[in-house]
Amino acid sequence: MTAPKRRWGDRKDGRRVKAPGLQTVMTALLPKRTECEVYLHDTIDATELLKYLARKNEGRTENKMTIFHCIITALARMCRERPLMNRFIQGYRIYERNEISLSFVAKRRFADSAEEALMFLVPKETDTVDDISRTIIGDVREARKSEHATGGVDELLDKFAALPRPLLAGSVRLIRYLDFWGKNPDFITAGDPNYSTILVSNLGSIKCPSVYHHLNNYGTNSIMVTIGTLHKEEILMEDGHKEIRDVVDIGATLDERIADGFYFARSLKLLRHIFAHPELLDKPLNEESGFDYK
Repeated sequence: MTAPKRRWGDRKDGRRVKAPGLQTVMTALLPKRTECEVYLHDTIDATELLKYLARKNEGRTENKMTIFHCIITALARMCRERPLMNRFIQGYRIYERNEISLSFVAKRRFADSAEEALMFLVPKETDTVDDISRTIIGDVREARKSEHATGGVDELLDKFAALPRPLLAGSVRLIRYLDFWGKNPDFITAGDPNYSTILVSNLGSIKCPSVYHHLNNYGTNSIMVTIGTLHKEEILMEDGHKEIRDVVDIGATLDERIADGFYFARSLKLLRHIFAHPELLDKPLNEESGFDYK
């Protein structure tokens, strides 16, 4: 996505937007993101998505596409079609990001003592689920080549952690001040999940149910999504009969100041529609899904 020409009041990572009076005043009345959290939980039918994955992975012995790759692509598509989901509040102002970004944490090894790697994905408008799947597989494989951070935000955090306590406290105060005004340098913000559109936690990969995860006042991240385990559940179908289906629980924590409940609900409907019609994931992100929100 090409960033629009920067205007007075814009940030380097977002374009300042006008909003209704109540929404604007809320940024001053409730300036902390953690004061404005709303929680959403849904159990989504993943039966058609699993059939789609089986077709995609037919004949593959490695680099298989996973449900996580599909959910990441679906979330990116949702933000592309629902632009208010790509907004953030900082410094009492409302901004729309210049690009869609998704971040997640990957364990370097599945062990208690293993370190975590912070992953940051900015999909292109022409990307499909195949492109995003290849990118995630490549990034995770690269991160797992080493037991420890070898660059990026992980290595930067290690350097900050090594500072004496007074110097660390002073550095954090300065960073928070610059964050308020949108002046933090790129070497601090680049690749930081706190500056992504959606921070995703794939708890299903460690056999854990979805939970509600808090937002942070630092940075610009307005949406946190957790993915639980796949399981069987009896579902009431549209024609009234009940059927055992494959489902996945998804939990989300959102900053209520970026949009209203009606907008959030419609965005969730789009996500459910993509699960039911996974062939939409083969479309480039800049092609509309054609979903009827009625």
